Amino acid sequence: MKVVLVGYMASGKSTLGRRLAQDLDLEFVDLDDYIEAQQQQTIKQIFEKKGEIFFRKLEHEMLQKVLGESDRLILSTGGGTPCYGTNMKTILEHANSSIYLQLPVTALVERLAREKEQRPLVKDLDDSELAEFVGKHLFERRNFYAQATYTLDCYNKTLEQLVDEVKEELL
Repeated sequence: MKVVLVGYMASGKSTLGRRLAQDLDLEFVDLDDYIEAQQQQTIKQIFEKKGEIFFRKLEHEMLQKVLGESDRLILSTGGGTPCYGTNMKTILEHANSSIYLQLPVTALVERLAREKEQRPLVKDLDDSELAEFVGKHLFERRNFYAQATYTLDCYNKTLEQLVDEVKEELL
C-alpha cells in the first residue's frame, strides 16, 4: 500500500502521515525531510543557493525515487509538490491512494500564524497579510489537490477522527 498525502502547508500532512504509518505498520516519509537528508542541506538553503527551478526538478526526482523505493509507504509531500511539473501525475500513477487534506483558509491562516518562523514562504508576512496570501495561493493550487483520489475534510476534527476516516477509506 502506497499512500500520498497532499494539501496546503500546515494542513497536517506530516502529523497525520506519521500516525497513519504507525497504525498501519507502514514506512513514513516526509518528502521535504527526505530531500534535506539526500542533499545534506535545508530546503531553504537549496532555494537560496540554487533557486526554485533547481529545487522543483530535484523535488520531482526525489518524489519518483521515494515512490519507487517502497511498496508500503505513507508519503507526506510539500504543499507545492503536486503543483509543479508532472508531480501529480506521478503521484496518481505510482500510489494506490492519494489524499487531499482540505481545510478552509481561516483554519490554515490560524495554524500558519502560530508556525510562521518554521515556514519560509510566510515568515516575513504580517498576520494581517496571511489570509489574502493563503487564499490566493490555495486558489491557484486547489486544481492540483483536487485530483487526489480522496478528499479528507479536516476542519474541526481531531487527529483520531482523521486517522479513523482515512483507515476506513483505505481498508
